[in-house]
Amino acid sequence: MDEPQQFGRFQLHELINSGGMAEIWLATDDANQHFALRRMQPVGMFDFTPKKRFVRGCEILKQVSDHPLIIGYVEHGKIEGSLYLLMEYLEGQNLKLWAAEGAPLINENISAILIDMALALEHVHDRGFMHLDFKPENVMLSRNASMRLVDFDLAKPIPKSPEKSKDNPGTPVYMAPEQLQGLPFDQRVDIFAYGVTAYELLTGQKPFPGESSDEILRRQIVRKNFIPLKEANPDIPENLEQIVLKCIEPDMEDRYPNMTVLARDIQSALYI
Repeated sequence: MDEPQQFGRFQLHELINSGGMAEIWLATDDANQHFALRRMQPVGMFDFTPKKRFVRGCEILKQVSDHPLIIGYVEHGKIEGSLYLLMEYLEGQNLKLWAAEGAPLINENISAILIDMALALEHVHDRGFMHLDFKPENVMLSRNASMRLVDFDLAKPIPKSPEKSKDNPGTPVYMAPEQLQGLPFDQRVDIFAYGVTAYELLTGQKPFPGESSDEILRRQIVRKNFIPLKEANPDIPENLEQIVLKCIEPDMEDRYPNMTVLARDIQSALYI
């Protein structure tokens, strides 16, 4: 952009990311403070679902952002008819983009990234919410490997016992079998997503690839062509491999019961 775009009391300088239902801008206010401003893209007048998700994500972030590994919340509201969320600006990009570039940043800091992701999810769960869209795209990493968990649009309160969801959005390759089958689920779906993400970061490939939800589900359950972590990357410590495998068990009862136990094990395995 040659000239900043005015948006209420903010100036939008650079489009950082655009996709899904929102775009994210590098913004400044009247005091020249820098922020990331997430602005919802226009939807139909009676298309209420994306609007509800956007607002719910803002409200949940407000409740969980009191942690150094969660993107900082500043405010949310509506300007000129557009819903927006003002957040901490972290100079960097998400893990998906870093990995696509083959950035050594990931390999050099893999232990810290795996630990930080677990601690971030543990905090979200401790606050009573499940993220429901945990994946590399929603993990921001700065150039000095400072991490933030972002995007809480799909997050929901953790149920007292597993329950079905009226809607079941998400990214299929990171979704647990019970989600893909429309069965009752709880926060252990985040543990599964963590395991898929960890596998991907450690091996450079997805554990259960597929062109459709049905194909992904079959691979998750049958595991005929599943490639063990140490076969894909012989440098992976055996105790770390066992942790990741426990996260991606097809039966949620065989996974870690909660993020606290997982975070403890991952720290124990990776701290030197």
